[in-house]
Amino acid sequence: MTEQIFISKTKSLIDNLKGTCSDYGLGNSGDEFKIITQVFLYKFMNDKFGYEVKQLDRKLKNSDNWEEDIKKYSKDEYEFLLKKMSPDSARLYPDHFISTLYNKSNSEQFAKLFSDTLRDISKINNDVFSVKTEEGNKIQLFYGVDEYLRNFSEKQKDNFSKALINQLVDINFEDIFEKKFDFFSHIFEYLIKDYNRDGGGVYAEYYTPHAIAKIMANILVDKPVSNVSVYDPSAGSGTLLMSVAHAIGEDKCTIYSQDISDKSSNLLRLNLILNNLVHSIHNIIQGNTIKDPYHKDGGELKKFDFIVSNPPFKLDFSKWRDDLDTKENSKRFFAGIPKVAKVKKQSMAIYLLFIQHIIHSLSNKGRAAVVVPTGFITAQSGIEKKIREKLIDEKMLKGVVSMPPNIFATTGTNVSVIFIDKTNSDDKVVLMDASKLGKKIKLDGKNEKTVLSVEEEELIIKTFNKKEQVDDLSVIVAYDEIKEKNYSFSAGQYFDVKIEYIDITSDEFDKKIKVFKDNLKDYFKESKELEENILQNLTRLKYE
Repeated sequence: MTEQIFISKTKSLIDNLKGTCSDYGLGNSGDEFKIITQVFLYKFMNDKFGYEVKQLDRKLKNSDNWEEDIKKYSKDEYEFLLKKMSPDSARLYPDHFISTLYNKSNSEQFAKLFSDTLRDISKINNDVFSVKTEEGNKIQLFYGVDEYLRNFSEKQKDNFSKALINQLVDINFEDIFEKKFDFFSHIFEYLIKDYNRDGGGVYAEYYTPHAIAKIMANILVDKPVSNVSVYDPSAGSGTLLMSVAHAIGEDKCTIYSQDISDKSSNLLRLNLILNNLVHSIHNIIQGNTIKDPYHKDGGELKKFDFIVSNPPFKLDFSKWRDDLDTKENSKRFFAGIPKVAKVKKQSMAIYLLFIQHIIHSLSNKGRAAVVVPTGFITAQSGIEKKIREKLIDEKMLKGVVSMPPNIFATTGTNVSVIFIDKTNSDDKVVLMDASKLGKKIKLDGKNEKTVLSVEEEELIIKTFNKKEQVDDLSVIVAYDEIKEKNYSFSAGQYFDVKIEYIDITSDEFDKKIKVFKDNLKDYFKESKELEENILQNLTRLKYE
């Protein structure tokens, strides 16, 4: 079976699960989101367990019904098999299997049995699959389906749970693991696509388009590395982290993150599980990165080899702004802390704190890529300029790519990506204006989004990594040149001014000059009339 067929079948499973929720009145609700993600993850873990035990025990691999055969193992044999499994697979027992639940789906209180099974899996695997809060509390993997069926009768709960289990038996992910198809990053996006809205607003406002994630990852990771740390202080659902991890190799990096959103942290955990990064789940923290950064070595903030971030640009942090203004934070927020706005507190520029936090959190050889509003790269004063001065004076700026407008469907803010490299010692900085690239497409009949083609993405990556100067796209400048331009990071200010010469005849020249003269006469006439009108109005003015 080809990869495309598996993708189609997997998407059909997701659609069918959503259809079941819709049939029972849960369509497009917050509860549907929690049910769908739990059930899909349960299916994924069940089949991954089956695949792994078959690889470990030939008898099971050659079995026509491995679920029944494994039940014949003694307790010691079963536990020995579990110990040999990879650490990124959930430990399951026969009562946890989908086949077991399917065979019991007509029993009374099946909803309770199903949900108790999920909670039991969560409890057994708590140490590996739990996300922590900044206070150290663990957020378990599964809460059960009945948690979200409070208004259902017992019969409705049973029928709904049975309908969910029935959807899980028609596709088997074991073959996907066998073929080593790598499409779960795309499946993750498909899984959550209907839940990008929360309370009328956009969920995870710092959700990053794949084009930007790809460009950031491929510029950051331009050579093989191993045993490195990757951090995102505003991780959202993990798009940027996954892109960098894939570029490095999932087994060659350890992921760290923090995000204030419970929903984001749970989505990121799901993303890690689907993308072979279970070993990093214990580093996923739900909490306020700016106010209470979690990751530390001893008493100091931990330093990371790679940092990616698309932080929220604006946020009201007036209630805890003064808590940041301490001697302890003076090194981290070297350029200052935005003052509380007198009006529009919700527009306080919190992204400036994230940039400073990222620079402070880089290791000696660290690299970072940060999405910022394009206004940041030319601001004439304030915190913005102080940050740019540090990046230039300490020779940390590797380059800047200004993206096309509306590259984010959810905001009209123009964005640029700042690339930081503490080892950028060749005095060469790439400034790129990609704002003219891309194709505009309509969304929902009114909003527009700019989409980069694969060729345009590759052009940006290739031009940047090779430090090529391309007319009207990129320029290579020295740090001193940037200082002379008031620390501006805008490529357009460094482009050469070109004068185009066109060969014309004497008659053509005379005609053009005549047009210019006639136009000027008209302008002079209008100017004279305007002068007279102004003088007349002045003479009418009287003192009262």
